[in-house]
Amino acid sequence: MDLVIRDVTVVDGTGRDSYRADVGVSDGRIAEIRPAPAAGAGPRLSGARVLDADGLALAPGFIDMHAHSDLALLRDPDHSAKAAQGVTLEVIGQDGLSYAPVDDATLAEVRRAITGWNGGAPGDTSVNFDWRTVGEYLDRLDHGFDGRGIAVNAAYLVPQGTVRMYAVGQDDRPATAAELDRMRQLVAESLEQGAVGMSSGLTYTPGMYADDAELTELCRVVARYDGYYCPHHRSYGAGALRAYEEMVDLTRTAGCALHLAHATMNFGVNKGKAPDLIALLDKALDGGADISLDTYPYTPGCTTLVAMLPSWASAGGQDAILERLRDASTAEKIRHHMEEIGADGCHGVPIDWDTIEISGVSDPALTAHVGRTIAETARLRGESGWLTARRLLIDDRLGSTILQHVGHEENVREIMRHRVHTGGSDGILQGAKPHPRAYGTFPQYLGRYVRELGVLSLEECVAHLTSRPAARLRLGDRGLVREGYRADLVLFDPETVAAGSTFAAPRTLPVGIPHVLIDGRFVIEDGRRTDVLAGRSVRRTA
Repeated sequence: MDLVIRDVTVVDGTGRDSYRADVGVSDGRIAEIRPAPAAGAGPRLSGARVLDADGLALAPGFIDMHAHSDLALLRDPDHSAKAAQGVTLEVIGQDGLSYAPVDDATLAEVRRAITGWNGGAPGDTSVNFDWRTVGEYLDRLDHGFDGRGIAVNAAYLVPQGTVRMYAVGQDDRPATAAELDRMRQLVAESLEQGAVGMSSGLTYTPGMYADDAELTELCRVVARYDGYYCPHHRSYGAGALRAYEEMVDLTRTAGCALHLAHATMNFGVNKGKAPDLIALLDKALDGGADISLDTYPYTPGCTTLVAMLPSWASAGGQDAILERLRDASTAEKIRHHMEEIGADGCHGVPIDWDTIEISGVSDPALTAHVGRTIAETARLRGESGWLTARRLLIDDRLGSTILQHVGHEENVREIMRHRVHTGGSDGILQGAKPHPRAYGTFPQYLGRYVRELGVLSLEECVAHLTSRPAARLRLGDRGLVREGYRADLVLFDPETVAAGSTFAAPRTLPVGIPHVLIDGRFVIEDGRRTDVLAGRSVRRTA
């Protein structure tokens, strides 16, 4: 044995009761699990290294089903934001916008559109964007840093918004038959090259311009490759239940598996309405639908400030948006939709500037906005919230990120109990004051919602974070502590594990997670990041 983890409490990912055992690791896999004998009785596993894990729990590595590390994995070899949480696999390419497949023009526009999520704006040289296809991007992940790999494993969803931008452009109109054929081809090629499914951002442009017929045709392609559809659907506010129902119906028509991204019920209109969502899902599941979902264990959301605009104001891309914002009469129409009607970008709910906190800006000269709500800055300046927001959008060239304080704790708890629930951080790593979920989601589940609140048992929670997502990703050798499985493992102290990150100090690392292994190699050892780069792309297999 290369490594023996001795006297550890195994929480194996099945949801069954934990047990004490010695666990042996060889050649990157779990070689043997031997129940711990009574003191002094029976032979013990032996190996080149023995780790005394008395008092610790051993679980499969956590799978982050909704991550925004698309560039961070290529820019930051340390990547402790995820490695220190026990995350051994991230699913990227989320919300319908990422960096492959692209041509040169599409790549430039995507880089501008999601610089608030990932950095990488035009002119940023921290990453060499030398790929164009999904396969080439996954190859870059495999190569990583000097051929040694990346910090954690990564699976990729082909982003429907990027595909539409590539084939159709930024206009709000139906795709032509030829454009739809091109989109089908791009999705098929991306899945053949290793993407595990397709994502959408249906409150983001240009993905939101696709109607159900177009999305259904693309989901038929995904279904042929046994992938899954992961939509950020059309509303988490006024039209939330209808939006969830739309995705359920669409994927059932297409014969495609469905994974609901950050499945929340937000804004005042949805307070206490998680049971309505659960009833909808249970009816579909009982009828044979293949559905899963992910959530993060916090109430605020996080996105870009420009995402709050109505869709008509975002048509045509970044330059067109800025032109509309600079024009006084058009800007007044935008304000009217946002503040009085309820823009689709803000989920059909009139915007409350007291709930919009600036978490990051692209221009350092604007850092005074960070940590304040739009309403707070407006009061300091003696101006309206819209005027403050409009100025910031223009001055920061649409690069500002926000925390949106619109969630409900009772909804968060109710949804995380569901039988198809998995964990996803939705972690945006950019900005001076990012959402603490980027650094804290998984220990927050284990510390606050298991140990402190008892919302989930330890065994059930670990299953939510490991075997369930592995099953959705069709991974036959990950997600369980089982002989023959990959040794992607996390050791934590159930009595002390906790998120260190807070809204005041969001980049603080967790406590109580001393060891994390990927392919049997320590990426976190004694609570410190090693120089091991064991991560690779995890590709769809036939």
